Amino acid sequence: MSPSQADASSKASRPRGRPRLDIDLGAVADAVAQLFAEGGMDNVSIHEVAEKLSVSRATLYRTVPTKEDLLSVLFDRSTKELLESAIAVTAELDEPREQLDALIRLQIGAAIRMRGYMPVFFGGGGLSEEAYERWRQFTRDFEDVWVKVVAANMEAGDIEAKDAKIATRLMLGSCIWVSRWYRPEGPFDEEAITETAVSLLRRGLPVGEPGSL
Repeated sequence: MSPSQADASSKASRPRGRPRLDIDLGAVADAVAQLFAEGGMDNVSIHEVAEKLSVSRATLYRTVPTKEDLLSVLFDRSTKELLESAIAVTAELDEPREQLDALIRLQIGAAIRMRGYMPVFFGGGGLSEEAYERWRQFTRDFEDVWVKVVAANMEAGDIEAKDAKIATRLMLGSCIWVSRWYRPEGPFDEEAITETAVSLLRRGLPVGEPGSL
């Protein structure tokens, strides 16, 4: 190889411009969640997320090119963490009643934490088709965890219901609805809401004998 060819090869092998930065998807999810909290879905954009991360729009665009992708990053992290937590708490506890208490607490906490963007997930608006399919799979998997625990409580006589899936959906619906009315500056804090939910959804349901709970 001639000196000129070697020099050309060396130049070709060196990266041009500034080195590409790795984008931390966890940081992206944090930024999107913060933007939701500050101004809702309309506040989320490539420009705003790039500003939060202190990177250029071009750098962010190489990893997350669209608003749908930004929402999908937040969706994937949120649902993964919630499902893993539900599986973990039910595995750690032996008694069905304790498992149900833990699931209620977990869901109330998630509803409050995710109140800014939970409606987006349920409506599917703004998510890519692939992300929305992942959301549907998550809801099936998450509901399955609940149904098993609710069914175990029914078998133990702690919940009186004819169908575990119906009971589960009513319970989950009550917990999820907290995301629509909870306000940090409101009169009810997370602890008060959680304790009331546990009381209503477990102890408040009809059981075999009065005072058995």
